[in-house]
Order: sequence, then C-alpha cells, then structure tokens
Amino acid sequence: MADILVWPAELLTPEECRPNIVPFTRSGGRSLGGVEPATRTDLGYWAIDLVDVATFSMAQRRTWEAIGQKLGGRAGLIAVPAWSRDTAPYVSSEFEPVGLVPHDDDAPFDDDTEYQQGAISVVSDGVTPIGATTIRMRIINAASDLVGVRFSYEHALYKTGPVISVDGDIWTLPISPAVRALIPAGSDLEFDEPTCLCRLADDRGMDAGVNSIEFEQRSLSFVEATDYWASQVAS
Repeated sequence: MADILVWPAELLTPEECRPNIVPFTRSGGRSLGGVEPATRTDLGYWAIDLVDVATFSMAQRRTWEAIGQKLGGRAGLIAVPAWSRDTAPYVSSEFEPVGLVPHDDDAPFDDDTEYQQGAISVVSDGVTPIGATTIRMRIINAASDLVGVRFSYEHALYKTGPVISVDGDIWTLPISPAVRALIPAGSDLEFDEPTCLCRLADDRGMDAGVNSIEFEQRSLSFVEATDYWASQVAS
C-alpha cells in the first residue's frame, strides 16, 4: 500500500463520528405524473465527519499539526477510524475493548509488548472479487447477527444490509459500497476498529489557530479515496 497515515484514535478522539455513504443514483427523467424514478448504482463513496475532536493538550495540538503537514491538503492519504461501537456485533451486545494477548507459545513481541486481539472475529468465506456487492462471512466469535454492521478490510470500509441467507455460521449479505479490492478467502475482517482510506474533503480542512479557550475542540471532514482504489485496479 502507499504511504498511508492512520488517524491516532486514542489521542485525537472526536465527540462524534459520522461515517455515511454518499449514494450515487441515476435519474431517468420525470414521468407525466411528475414522478422521477431513481436507479441505484454501486458507485457511492464514504464521507466521514469527525466532530469536536479534543485538542486540549500540547501533544494533541502538535499531533494535529504534524498530520496536517504530512497530508498536505487533499493530496495525502489517511486511514480514518469509523467508530462503530453502536452497531458492532459484540457477543455480549455491549462494547468490548480490544485485548492484549501473547502469541500461541505465550511469547510476546521482542520488546515485551503483546499482540492485539479484537473482541470480534469474523472471516470471509470464499473469495470476494473487486466490484462485488455481496459477501459471505463466517462467524468465529461474534453475535449471531451481522445485519447493519460496518467492517473494513485493508482500510476499505463497508456496511451490510438485510441478510440474504444464513447457513449455519455462514452469512450472505449485501454490502455497500462495491468491493474496492479483492478479499481473499479466510481473510480476517475488521469489526472492532474499522477504518476507511480517505483524503481531506478540503485542502484547508486542518486549518487551526490559537485562542484563549483552554479546552479547544476542532472538527474536520474526509471523503473516501476512491481514486486510490481505481488506480490499484488500473495498475
């Protein structure tokens, strides 16, 4: 993947995250009765707003400035978290944090840190090709309901719709937007902390200043980097 920043979710946390798909529909023109039929396409894209991000401390403000410098306006790529605790399929039906565990042989990394392990484990069942609008998923450890949830794979973000079929622990569901990059069979899908590959919605989206308010908050908007995915297909 290209040189991609990852938004520091624990340091720069918004009060509200608004990840929404911007639909792309085609109109057939109005009928004699005044009705304008709209045909759904699968070319929608994500828009993510981070509202009232805490920039209280010097560390938060310096990190903000560093991210802005690296992105250089809309040119830079960044993986933006799509906070999904409100819909994630936790087994307990309540938020469950990501845990830290040693490797299978009880050994940590070389620096004594442990591995992150999500509370939710769902894998793809079969290969999901580029452009697909459905996916088969197998539940390993999750609530037995994958309707209306968000997940990502390699920073490509998706959401599921009404279930098509259930066969034991395998769920077949429609997803939006269309699959950005091939998802191999057996791939771990990210439900705990899904992300979306984005660009700033505006070149000046990270403008900041200094004021007399000690507990300052800032907001910014991102749009999905659909051009990046298109360039990967072209190459």
